[in-house]
Amino acid sequence: MADYPTSFDRDDLLKCARGELFGPGNAQLPEPPMLMMDRITDVSADGGAHGKGHIIAEFDIRPDLWFFECHFPGNPIMPGCLGLDGLWQLTGFNLGWRGWQGRGYALGVGEVKLTGMVRPDRKMLTYHVDFTKAVQTRRLTMGVADGRVEADGEVIYQVKDMKVALSES
Repeated sequence: MADYPTSFDRDDLLKCARGELFGPGNAQLPEPPMLMMDRITDVSADGGAHGKGHIIAEFDIRPDLWFFECHFPGNPIMPGCLGLDGLWQLTGFNLGWRGWQGRGYALGVGEVKLTGMVRPDRKMLTYHVDFTKAVQTRRLTMGVADGRVEADGEVIYQVKDMKVALSES
């Protein structure tokens, strides 16, 4: 297990996006505007609902965020796919945080439920990812997790069986 802290601020996340946190060729977050969180408040390899690892992050919602202007004019809503991408980003981050090597790739999701919306008057999203499986073998490095996104404490997105892999190719 690598020796990384269990919380990260925005500067740390930007270092990860540049490949400076986990090293070149390893898990990276996207750069803004696709970086879907402002801070990671907790990460583990053995915590969470299933004892297989978890990660919690926050994203500050501001009315001037890039997607509100275009989705949709006159009816601004954050695209649900961006919330899902934030969950995938965090799943891959957790694998890199464990010290596992390779670039992250989203492989799919078993189930998605969207039960609310993110409008410009919301203040903060909180992401919760709970791993159900994390495997590293000679041939496979993969995390499987369930997740949810809360907007100001209200659950608005839920996913089951997200899959993210790390590949050295």
